[in-house]
Amino acid sequence: AGTGLNKEEEAWLSEPSVGGVVLFTRNYTDTSQLTQLCEAIRQAAGRDLLVCVDHEGGRVQRFRTGFTRLPALAVLGSMYRNSPQQGMDFAYRHGRVMATELLLCGVDLSFAPVLDLGGRSVVIGDRAFDGDADIIIRLAGAYIAGMRDAGMASTGKHFPGHGSVVADSHTHDVIDPRPLAEIEANDLKPFVSLSGQLDAVMMAHVLYPEVDEKPAGYSDTWIQTVLREKLAFEGVVFSDDLGMFAAKAVGGLADRVNQSLR
Repeated sequence: AGTGLNKEEEAWLSEPSVGGVVLFTRNYTDTSQLTQLCEAIRQAAGRDLLVCVDHEGGRVQRFRTGFTRLPALAVLGSMYRNSPQQGMDFAYRHGRVMATELLLCGVDLSFAPVLDLGGRSVVIGDRAFDGDADIIIRLAGAYIAGMRDAGMASTGKHFPGHGSVVADSHTHDVIDPRPLAEIEANDLKPFVSLSGQLDAVMMAHVLYPEVDEKPAGYSDTWIQTVLREKLAFEGVVFSDDLGMFAAKAVGGLADRVNQSLR
């Protein structure tokens, strides 16, 4: 809840079913405090676990004071359109600097990069590299290389694509009515092209009724048939935040967790 652990949180962390922690701005004061918090988390757990954060740059950068102020990914897309070489160079630097600074404080993983198409979604907006899937593929490839060279795994999000629907899944149900063929021709392209480079993907809390009656994060069709079988993806699959409005489709929090695990 804050910048240090309380007794209840220490007890939670000691449970063997806890695999990791996601940190937010409320958990941060400065780099020294963050380093101590990451150490305390692992000590309370009594084992290694993932300490994670959403640290994309722009409006989604949880830690600011003492960290490089990273631009939103859309800045890299604009840069690429003016100079592809410069855009690729800065995408690599962005990923490497982001990962290096977090790793030095004990944070294992930033959920990045965003592979959604830009230009339509309220919640994605400038978090996307560009509205062109081919540009996203090139920039994200350079970004992932920067992360990897720093020593951090990559997480592509939000599978199979959150960028083509306007609504925000934090506050509304999000429904994408398009057929699978249209999604494959657009939003899925970055995930398909980069599936061999990504270490993980994060699911979208979006319902695609032409593909499955369940939102993607709860969908056997999306996770098993499309992601595992068609894309042959063997990495980690993360759920997006189960506290989000659009995640309530299968019931209360315990139901959401169990459905995601299944």
